[in-house]
Amino acid sequence: MRLTPDRVAAEYEWVREREPTVVALINETREALGDRFDTDVASVSPAAYGEAVDAVFADGEVAVNVAGYVAILRDLDVANDYPGFVVDEVLGRALAETIAGGQPLSLLAAATFHFADIHTDDGAAEADPAGLDDLDAALAAGFQTRLPGWTWREEPSPFGVDVDG
Repeated sequence: MRLTPDRVAAEYEWVREREPTVVALINETREALGDRFDTDVASVSPAAYGEAVDAVFADGEVAVNVAGYVAILRDLDVANDYPGFVVDEVLGRALAETIAGGQPLSLLAAATFHFADIHTDDGAAEADPAGLDDLDAALAAGFQTRLPGWTWREEPSPFGVDVDG
């Protein structure tokens, strides 16, 4: 595989076009996590997802890595799937972390990836590569972590130091 600016642009377009599937999974994941942690989490609109995809791919250093993970997962298939499930899990987690950004969000995205992965539609077409469900889960986990909607992220942290005062 060769990553060029044109290939990164093509993967960007693919991620944008995946919006119906990813946004639905983001909102399903947020609802399930909200129920689990007894909190309300705002849903994500297709427009918010598109803006976040734009932001991720506007940063060339991030974009090339995201595009590489996306391209690999789009094509990754392992005969009988199970023996190779570790590689698509590792790649999916890394993609989610990369989309989310630095700590602590990348750790949250990694954990959310595994949660979202068990909620991906297992009715994938027989011809779909095994990595596609992990790719959807990674996109959902990374972008849901990156996007606003969690109360604890909307309020100032009590741990910040007032360096001006």
